Amino acid sequence: MNDEFYNRGLEKARRKDYAGAIEEFNHALKLTPYFTEAYLQRGLAYYDSGAILKAVSDYTEALKLNPESVEAYYCRGLARVALKNLPGALDDVERAIRLNLNYASAYYLRGIVRRKQGYIQDAIANFKKAAQLYLEQQDKDNCRLCLEQIKQLQPQELPFVQQSPSPNAPILSTNEYFTQLLEKAEKGDTQEALADLNWVLKADPQDAQAYCCRGVVRCKMGNYREAIADFNQALRLNFQDAIVYRNRGKARSILGDHQGAIADLNQALQMQPEDPLVYIARGNAYRAMGNYLGAIQDYSYALKINPDDAQAYYNRGIAYTCMEEMQNALEDYQRAASIFCEQEDWGNYQQVLSNLEKIQKFSPESKKQKYNLLRQRLLRMVGGYWEIAERLIQQKQDYHPGMSDEWYLQKVIDDLERDRGR
Repeated sequence: MNDEFYNRGLEKARRKDYAGAIEEFNHALKLTPYFTEAYLQRGLAYYDSGAILKAVSDYTEALKLNPESVEAYYCRGLARVALKNLPGALDDVERAIRLNLNYASAYYLRGIVRRKQGYIQDAIANFKKAAQLYLEQQDKDNCRLCLEQIKQLQPQELPFVQQSPSPNAPILSTNEYFTQLLEKAEKGDTQEALADLNWVLKADPQDAQAYCCRGVVRCKMGNYREAIADFNQALRLNFQDAIVYRNRGKARSILGDHQGAIADLNQALQMQPEDPLVYIARGNAYRAMGNYLGAIQDYSYALKINPDDAQAYYNRGIAYTCMEEMQNALEDYQRAASIFCEQEDWGNYQQVLSNLEKIQKFSPESKKQKYNLLRQRLLRMVGGYWEIAERLIQQKQDYHPGMSDEWYLQKVIDDLERDRGR
């Protein structure tokens, strides 16, 4: 008889007759007071009818009878969220997860709780885990719901970055969610960013922005052919954005398709005519083709837009070197080195110094310029106190007499970098 009451209760709950369902479950529990499922189902009916405290009470009774009921912990956690008892909800949902590590709904609920508690990155991690589990279960609707939650937690827009398009240059985001993935790739976590994008595309194979983003990440990894395939797919899905043409153009140029690269970069400039990154990328393509005047013209235009772009000066210096205009090259290298020094970008700074060394024979002024650059760098390293630098140089002169002034500067810089663990 108790099964009859219980089944009638389930049917009434299905029809949203929650009062009638509760009455049927009451009859079932009078006949069988230790009926765990009846407590659980009556709790669900109470919850759906808005009697949250009564629902919590029934879930608690169910757990007394069956302390390993994953569903009871999950339901009580859900009810406690409604009551704004976040610590209690978190405890319940974590118990549910311990009992079932593949319970996607529990991870989703934990994401909700952590978001409400202000732990945004933890919330994102839980929504991501839930999405992965839903994807494995072929539940794409809930997977997309998780993705939407993640998107809402991302910055609304990544600011335009006026930087050079060197191999390690910052990337523009095309969507709130992808901001985090592109930043992850910038930090070197390209494999993790790629894995994230792969599951996004499994959930929605028509997500054009995801293809664009994956193409950018693949460019960062050096997988240019795969990147081009992703950019092509983004365009087929009608994602017409300058970032697609700019990055596809860069990839095509690296693979030797300079004419195709210029066509892409021209298209990007039609969409964003004041983007210095596109002018520099097109300048690089022209330079690779041997069109040094065209390259210099593009680098110069980029510098009109952003006069502090060190990479534009450096690239223009290379183009001037190819034309054997050494004085212009030296001036551009000098300017690039000064900006790199201000930015404390010592890798690119050293690369500029190496280029200066290569063209020393063409200009007697270059040695002095390199000395001034080294002196400027050392001064920054000692906080602007030249007296400290002089003492360090004197020590090196005492230990290594007879060397050049430039040698002593470089030696002090090298030792300071070693001591600071650079």
